[in-house]
Amino acid sequence: MIVVHHLNNSRSQRILWLLEELGLDYEIKKYQRDPKTMLAPPELKAVHPLGKSPVISDEDNVVAESGAIVAYLVERYGQGKLVPTAGTADKLRYNHILHYAEGTAMPPLLMKLVFDRIETERMPFFVKPIAKGIAAKVKKMFIMPNIENNLAFLEGELNKSAWFAGSEFTAADVQISFVLEAAASRGGLDARYPKLMAWLERIHARPAYQRALVRGGKYDFVK
Repeated sequence: MIVVHHLNNSRSQRILWLLEELGLDYEIKKYQRDPKTMLAPPELKAVHPLGKSPVISDEDNVVAESGAIVAYLVERYGQGKLVPTAGTADKLRYNHILHYAEGTAMPPLLMKLVFDRIETERMPFFVKPIAKGIAAKVKKMFIMPNIENNLAFLEGELNKSAWFAGSEFTAADVQISFVLEAAASRGGLDARYPKLMAWLERIHARPAYQRALVRGGKYDFVK
């Protein structure tokens, strides 16, 4: 039995969604973030040394990292579903999105979260103006331009086809979902990117997505 070690409000939600799309049986072991630090609890280190989520257990296999989990599940259980045909241009786009989502698109969103917190954290009054000024400048000069560049790229990809790896929904759409949900929540994704906004509406309406929400519990990235 596949076990998903599921952290609230995290990337592991998309693993639940993928399992629902594949129609697989699975169990969920739930973990809660520390309410002050928002970090994963130490219990996850008993599952994998990095102590992060998502992680899945499947027989003797323990697989970490969203992209690796997506690839593992599709290859082992997909029976050709949710992946383009090998050797096609769509498969090349698919492979790119699996790596691009966390390797390129997610880091500036994480940086924005960190620098947003710097601006709002309690600190000595004589330090706060300096910290806020530095954070604002870093966001303006580096973080937001990178986020906007990624959003423009992804908007352009949906000008090519309905989904991120061609005309059919694939696991690449699952993998990029957390990035775009985070961008809509705190990264500037709005009506300036109509294709992306429409894509979010479509994935959130999918029955498998809705089933995953019921199984996973509260998920703040869906309004």
